[in-house]
Amino acid sequence: MSQSDPVSDHSHPMIGVDNYSPLAIAELVQSRGVAKASVLDTLVLSILAGAFVALGAVFAIVVGSNSSLGFGLTRLLMGVSFSLGLILIIVAGAELFTGNNLIVMSWAGRHISLWRLLRNWGLVYLGNLLGALSVVVMVYYAGWWEQDGHQVGATAVSIANAKVNLSFK
Repeated sequence: MSQSDPVSDHSHPMIGVDNYSPLAIAELVQSRGVAKASVLDTLVLSILAGAFVALGAVFAIVVGSNSSLGFGLTRLLMGVSFSLGLILIIVAGAELFTGNNLIVMSWAGRHISLWRLLRNWGLVYLGNLLGALSVVVMVYYAGWWEQDGHQVGATAVSIANAKVNLSFK
């Protein structure tokens, strides 16, 4: 793979030990933004990503509920558990909204229109939301929150309460 033309090779250019200049990295990001999948593929892959993140969160909550391991070790295990959802996203090639924000590079390089950028962001955001809400429905109807004498549900409520009460400082 030539460092002067990193996007000409059809293998994944970001895997390996090659060092790229900032300009080459910008070109890679722009070309990937142009090459994003169709509308239906994007929506399906973003629904999967939302579900995977939500499943990672549910797993982390279950792992952290009623733990007697202490604060630090419990939080470490919760973080590792949550990361499994992110690993599923990478393995499946799913579309997470935060990752799709880099498509702005394709727009800034005038490779895609503003409409295409906003359409992608809207589809991925909607898909992530639908995927996450589908897991919420499964958690509710499966009664996962009732596990361990309702401790899993209490942990989820405690985490949500802490997050909505964060200050802007």
